[in-house]
Amino acid sequence: MDDLVPGFTAPVHRALTEPILLGGAPRSVAILNGTLAAALGLGLRLWLVGIALWAIGHLAAVWAARRDPLFVEVVRRHLRIPAHLGI
Repeated sequence: MDDLVPGFTAPVHRALTEPILLGGAPRSVAILNGTLAAALGLGLRLWLVGIALWAIGHLAAVWAARRDPLFVEVVRRHLRIPAHLGI
C-alpha cells in the first residue's frame, strides 16, 4: 500500500462519514422517543410522565451514542442474528 499514485486522493467531507444525530441522539431513536413522549403527554394528558419519559429516553440515547455512534445498527443486527454477538 506504499505505492500510492499521486493525484488519486479525494477529500471527503466529515458529514459524509458521521452518523446523523438529533440533539446528540441517533435520528430514528430521537424521533421515536419524541413521538412516544408526545403520545403520553398530549394524548393521555400525562404531561409530567411524557416529559420524564422524553428526558430519560433522550439522555439514555445520547449516552449510548457517545459510547458507540452506531449502536442502533448493532442492536438491529443483534436482534436479527442473536447468536452472532453472543459470548
